[in-house]
Amino acid sequence: MKPALIALTAAALLGTARAADLRIYSSFSEVREGVTATSQNFTLTLPQDVWQNMIPGTLDLDGLSFTSAVQAQQDNWLKSLEGQQVTLREDGHETLVTLVRASDLLIKDASGHYRNVSYSQLSFSVLPPKNPTSSSQSVTYALNKAGSGTLSYLTRGVTWAPRYTLKASGSSAVLSALADIHNNTAQDYNVTATELFAGDVDIQGGAQPYARADVAMTMSAAPAPIMGKVGTLGTINGLYRYGLDTAYTLQANSTITLPFLTPALTSFERYAALDTYFNTQGSSGVLNRSYRLKADQNLPGGQLTVREDGRISGQTTLDETAKGEAVEFTLGRDPDVRYTRSVQTLTTTKNGGTYKVTYTFDSSKDRAVRAEVTERVGARKVVLDGVSTANQGVAALRVDIPAKGKATKTFTVTIDNTGN
Repeated sequence: MKPALIALTAAALLGTARAADLRIYSSFSEVREGVTATSQNFTLTLPQDVWQNMIPGTLDLDGLSFTSAVQAQQDNWLKSLEGQQVTLREDGHETLVTLVRASDLLIKDASGHYRNVSYSQLSFSVLPPKNPTSSSQSVTYALNKAGSGTLSYLTRGVTWAPRYTLKASGSSAVLSALADIHNNTAQDYNVTATELFAGDVDIQGGAQPYARADVAMTMSAAPAPIMGKVGTLGTINGLYRYGLDTAYTLQANSTITLPFLTPALTSFERYAALDTYFNTQGSSGVLNRSYRLKADQNLPGGQLTVREDGRISGQTTLDETAKGEAVEFTLGRDPDVRYTRSVQTLTTTKNGGTYKVTYTFDSSKDRAVRAEVTERVGARKVVLDGVSTANQGVAALRVDIPAKGKATKTFTVTIDNTGN
């Protein structure tokens, strides 16, 4: 897979840049660019924006052995105009001034006075390059011999994320996903193929990814590329891998959204849930709107939007989930399903006691609903409905509440904190 990154290679003085691989992770990307050196001195020049996004210590040249590599900052285009006349537009008038210093746009006017101006006030007799005020970085390699190799580095400037939509209606549901590829740099990427990776990958050094601005408006003027769907390429030691062979342009400061997964759901259910801890006092309240589903393929982590009968029901975040593993989440309170919890003390001792806990559920829904309560009990020894555990026991209650009806569930718990 060979994505081409034309904008990333501004100059290769004694070598020619070729295609590159673009491997995109959730918080960084790996760029692997084929290069050819025709002599033992090879210089690669990268725009400052690319350098700033690069994770320090990740620039590498593979396949070409070298004795040294020297990095240096190059002057921006304005630096070449120092001492020359440029046009200053001010108060509706244009006058010729001398550019004295490019770094802070210091000019000298016709009266011999020095002052600073803004770049937007200046115009030139030649066409400026893109980002004329930005400097660049060069890396010069002293090679043992000429030849071909691969230049690679990691950048925070390009990332991706999946986002899911769960459309539920009645007892059925459909899960689909899109892949958003974000380019947070000032560079255009001409890509012929892409690899996407999902999973936890720890990278040492460097700042966190840039906070993304709203980039949707930057895409409106550009024609939408005709692209295919991202395909599954399997796993690599716990990382989910996906690929796209379609060529496209990932424009500067933009997001491209692609069709992604449409996994079949092997199971789907709604239920009302409560997760709580044991105490000897009674309580009441409402349960939460919860969902459980299983898919027939791996699900990379991402944002999930739930729509019930076409209306937004809530959003949550999914973690990476293996094929067939249950996904469970809660979207908020369900005021239609209430509970009352009462506790009856059966016996008490110096180090604990035995209690009967009763949950009464009341539903105003016009359909039956499953209620699931998880109550955690902590003690040196816990006996739940006759089953003994050490340190902690979990009472898991499951009951179906009829439409506009009531249901009751009871369990007994014995707590014993007697020392060993």
